[in-house]
Amino acid sequence: MGYTILSAILSGMGKGIVLGCVLVVLLGFALTCSAATLYMVGDNAGWDISTDLDTWAQDKKFVVGDVLLFQYSTIHSVNEVTEDSFKGCNMSDPIQTSSSGNTSIPLNRPGARYFVCGNKLHCLGGMKLQANVQVDPAASPAGAPEASRSPGSSSRPSSKNNNPSAAIPNSTGYINGGMVSILSVSAFLSSMATLLWMM
Repeated sequence: MGYTILSAILSGMGKGIVLGCVLVVLLGFALTCSAATLYMVGDNAGWDISTDLDTWAQDKKFVVGDVLLFQYSTIHSVNEVTEDSFKGCNMSDPIQTSSSGNTSIPLNRPGARYFVCGNKLHCLGGMKLQANVQVDPAASPAGAPEASRSPGSSSRPSSKNNNPSAAIPNSTGYINGGMVSILSVSAFLSSMATLLWMM
C-alpha cells in the first residue's frame, strides 16, 4: 500500500522536481557535516626531542573530532598520561601507549589531553604535549553558545611526512559522521534512482 501511494505521488510530479528535492536534501546533509583537522605533531620535525612542542601547540585550536598524528623514530614512543604524570614525567601508569612510529590519536572528547615520550629523559627534556580540546562550535546544536576564538589563532593542518612515498591525508580526509553517513546517503540515492527508473 505504501508503494502505491508513493508511486501515485511520484507519477504526478515531474522527474525534475523529484531530482530537485533530492539535491536539496543532499545539500542540507552536506552542510551539516563538519571537517576535522589532522594535526601532524611537531610539523616537519615530528615527535622528537629536538622539537619545541610548546611552541608548536601554541597557535593550535584542537576541537573534538580532530586527530593528532605522531610520527617518530623507534627510540621514541607516545604515552597518554594523566596531568600529574605529565607534570612529573611519570610513565608507570599510562592511559594508553604506542611505539609503532606512526600513531593517530582521535580527540573524541573535550578537555585537556596529555602525551609524553615513554623515555623519561626525553620527557624531562621537553618531549611532551598538552592538547586542550574544545567542543567544535560547528557541531553544537542550534542556539548553543559558541566558544570565543582567541585572536591570531588558526586551525591549519600540519605537513610532516616521514615517508616520501606515502601521501599523508590532510584535514579534508576526515568528516564527522563517517561511514554511517556515507552509507545513509548511498542508500538514499539508490532508492531515489530506483524510483526514478520505475517512472
